[in-house]
Amino acid sequence: MSDIVLNVEVRERTGKGGARQARRDGLVPGVLYGGKLDPVAISLKHNELLKAINSGKFLANMIEIEHDGKKQSVFTRDVQFDPVMDFPVHVDFQRVDEDSSLNVEVSVNFMNEEKAPGIKRGGVLNVVRHTVEVICPAGSIPESIDVDISGMDIGDSVHISSVTLPDGVTPAITDRDFTIATMQGSRAVIEAEGEEAEGGEEATEAEAETAEGDAEE
Repeated sequence: MSDIVLNVEVRERTGKGGARQARRDGLVPGVLYGGKLDPVAISLKHNELLKAINSGKFLANMIEIEHDGKKQSVFTRDVQFDPVMDFPVHVDFQRVDEDSSLNVEVSVNFMNEEKAPGIKRGGVLNVVRHTVEVICPAGSIPESIDVDISGMDIGDSVHISSVTLPDGVTPAITDRDFTIATMQGSRAVIEAEGEEAEGGEEATEAEAETAEGDAEE
């Protein structure tokens, strides 16, 4: 559970007019939804929300909100930012408890790149998915999915079936063994290997001609 606790107020006015009024008052409008209760319009102090966002543990994480002395666990679903000033203008929270299951996007962390044979040969790791959508308990959302690529060579690929996920975490996509990354050869490596192959063929042809000449003699 995150140590982030945000104080919220219930907004009497809803809609665009209520949201604009909240912003004029130095607050950030938001909405709380989910569970068996109706959606509720809320507002938060701008500086407190900004501090939570900058902690790096706010978006797509479990936090707590407090209203009239009562705390509630919520999941941060979305934060909208002003396209020019880049400050938060709206936030969405989902009601959950630690035993609830959530679909979340988790970033992929590639480990041991320097040990990969493909990298040593001048190859390049082509990341197909920077994040993976998973289903997991709300109270155990992984910070990242670690993928060890120390054994990858040029031409190899990593699929979700070869990744060890944390306990209780499963892929949201189940109808296919999707690719996370591939190891590609750089143009220089491909050309060099092509030249080596051509050189080998030429050497073989030369050896064959020499053998034929010896046989004729």
